[in-house]
Amino acid sequence: MLIEVKIGALIMDPNSNTPIVVLKGVETEKILPIWVGAFEANAIALEIEKIVPQRPMTHDLLRNFILELGYEVSKIIISDLKENTFYAQIEIEKGEEKAVFDARPSDAIALALRSDCPIFVKEAVFELSGEASEAEPETEIVEEVPAEDWPDLID
Repeated sequence: MLIEVKIGALIMDPNSNTPIVVLKGVETEKILPIWVGAFEANAIALEIEKIVPQRPMTHDLLRNFILELGYEVSKIIISDLKENTFYAQIEIEKGEEKAVFDARPSDAIALALRSDCPIFVKEAVFELSGEASEAEPETEIVEEVPAEDWPDLID
């Protein structure tokens, strides 16, 4: 079963100083943190803040390529968790024709934001993740890092 999610937050892990994308269920209170690289976090943050770079980034190029071929990104699925590594799939469609590609979740999420398509997580991934839990009001929230601070992380 697929559970639709949205980006609940883009935060920094204070212990490892690593960016985390927190996915939150649209119709549930389930949350799923996914640790991502600084470059990918920057790409996600730029799109969340609707900051347009002077030149297309890789995810913009990929979206443009898909659209130019007449396809559309129909959905992103966080499909598996093996040995602390998340896996994702990008599904594209053109009429009845469909193709599915393996991807890193961070890249898939960045593409989903640019393509305005839904993001899903397989229910089994929530079960496999020791970090996934039901959101609680008293859950400690790590301070969010403003988008303008992301470029500093890359330097």
